[in-house]
Amino acid sequence: MHGSGTTPQRKFGDVRTIDWRDGHVVIVDQTQLPARLQTIELTSVDELVDAITGLAIRGAPALGAAGALGVVLALNEADREGWDDERLAVALARVRAARPTAVNLAKGVDRATSQLTQGREAVLHEALALLEEDVAANRSIGERGADLLDELLRGSPTQAIRVHTHCNAGSLATVEWGTALGVVRALNQRQRLGRVYVDETRPLLQGSRLTAWELDQLGIDYRVVVDGAGPTVVARGLVDAVVVGADRVAANRDVVNKVGTYPLALACARAAMPFIVAAPESTIDEASPTGSSVEIETRADAEVVEWSGIRVAPAGARAFNVAFDVTPADLVTAIVTEDRVIRPGEPSSG
Repeated sequence: MHGSGTTPQRKFGDVRTIDWRDGHVVIVDQTQLPARLQTIELTSVDELVDAITGLAIRGAPALGAAGALGVVLALNEADREGWDDERLAVALARVRAARPTAVNLAKGVDRATSQLTQGREAVLHEALALLEEDVAANRSIGERGADLLDELLRGSPTQAIRVHTHCNAGSLATVEWGTALGVVRALNQRQRLGRVYVDETRPLLQGSRLTAWELDQLGIDYRVVVDGAGPTVVARGLVDAVVVGADRVAANRDVVNKVGTYPLALACARAAMPFIVAAPESTIDEASPTGSSVEIETRADAEVVEWSGIRVAPAGARAFNVAFDVTPADLVTAIVTEDRVIRPGEPSSG
């Protein structure tokens, strides 16, 4: 994925995952990690959509920010190129539909678009407000999630809480700080964190490439495990809880997240272990009645049958490369947002 320009390698914590600077979007190119931390400047809708579909920018909250800032990019491009209203609407629709499962992307576009009649500056103000709200929400999620684990594991035989996570729900999936990994970071700050087990997360390895990289940068003890071993880690009692993020939470509290989440929830149910979902309120989609009503993205065969351009399956082999799965609400111990703890089937608490 190529943007209008790149900046030299940066250090973790120096730069937000996504931001607005000098009239363009600046993102951390997640396809370059863990080898190098590099940012890209995006100045057009084509570049932004390419970055989203190519996973240079990913993670539900970060996609929400991308959607909102994408509206500003489209307005800038419309001014440069002399677009009419119809051309602008097509561009906004392309951003909105770039990844259909994560509801935050569409919500970000819709929120910024709601200010179109007020002019470009109002749209930019709304988009930047969304970024700041995401940062504050993540901090609250982290603290609330750590409080919940303290409560649920009060009788744990170990002082340090050992956590298993899946995919990447850290600072790279948000503007900064993280959701599920924000909970881990809060526990670490309280000196309550033990070892973290990280699913590598097939087929694009967001766990081993991104989550492990973030934990390494933070100096947190971790182990990478193959996805198929995740339920065994739970069954053997090597962790005290599973904490994951979400790309969408349906009205009935079914959770849509990176494929491989559902087996972890099943393992937790069998082991009577907490299965916690950490996600902002913006990820809750009351318009989707259940998880089965959510469009689940299916990605290219090559992500499964090839690795770094080398064929690892027979010529002509096809893949079922579904990007997400649905965890039924009855397998979820709690959903932690910036405002509340939702226990499916029970009244919510602040």
